[in-house]
Amino acid sequence: MLRPDHRPAQTGRPRKYLQRSGKIKQKPTQTGRYRTAAWVEPGTNEEQAAHDADSSEDIRRLRPLTVLEILSESSQPLTLAQLAHMMKVPKSTLMRLLRSMEMRGYLLYMPAERGYVPGTRSTTLALRVLRGSNIRRECRAVLRGLVRSLGETCNLTVPDAGRVLYVERIDTTAPLRMHLEPGTWVPMHCTASGKLFLAAMPVLERRSILAQLALTRHSPRTITDRRELEAELERIARRGVGIDNEEFVHGMVAVAVPVRGNDGKLVAAVACHAPTARRSLDELLTCIPELRAAADAMAQILSPPKG
Repeated sequence: MLRPDHRPAQTGRPRKYLQRSGKIKQKPTQTGRYRTAAWVEPGTNEEQAAHDADSSEDIRRLRPLTVLEILSESSQPLTLAQLAHMMKVPKSTLMRLLRSMEMRGYLLYMPAERGYVPGTRSTTLALRVLRGSNIRRECRAVLRGLVRSLGETCNLTVPDAGRVLYVERIDTTAPLRMHLEPGTWVPMHCTASGKLFLAAMPVLERRSILAQLALTRHSPRTITDRRELEAELERIARRGVGIDNEEFVHGMVAVAVPVRGNDGKLVAAVACHAPTARRSLDELLTCIPELRAAADAMAQILSPPKG
């Protein structure tokens, strides 16, 4: 039985939401809206906010290319921590990306250095792009003219994670020659281009690379002693010309000159090699002026002036 002064219990919203009239106060309607992942308040520059959100999304999508660009410019493997610092990305986020790229062959993890280098799929893609573009035709034209002038095989090489990669190549028509397809890797420590790349590095970086290289003997003349090799690299650095005196293949000699980018850094090499039955190393060294001219022409193709 209800007492006379009993009041029904309140239901619904607390009293603070009630006006004196007894009606429920309505919360003001929000007039903003979501754009991508950002809330755009009324009265703000919506176009600028949308642009900033889209730019952030583009940066995230381009991270795999940024990783490959950074690794391709490095002469040694880079760790997760180094990449995260350079890209200003959390390590946990970057780790997921690196694992995915490694699984698909775009990256290769080097356990000894605990770092990453471009994988075979990245290199294959780069070569396909180069071969299918005007750049390839222009590079081949330079090498073809050099071969006509020197009468020996000439090639364009780049450093690739402690190895030398043949990017383009024109063979001599002479029957005695060594044939290597573009896309082939050769060692650094016993080739003219490889020793030129090593000699151009800062001393500490060079010693770090040499500590990781296996100085495998490929011929009786291959330098396998690290101190002797460092002395040889110092001579090459002063001379500015890489030399292979039958160190990679017995009976073959080679010389290489640098191709430099706009910043003056070595980005590639133009090399010429010949069998000793046809030319001695001293005879090949007389071809340096023609090689340097070809390297200058190659620099205009690979690193055209900006602006």
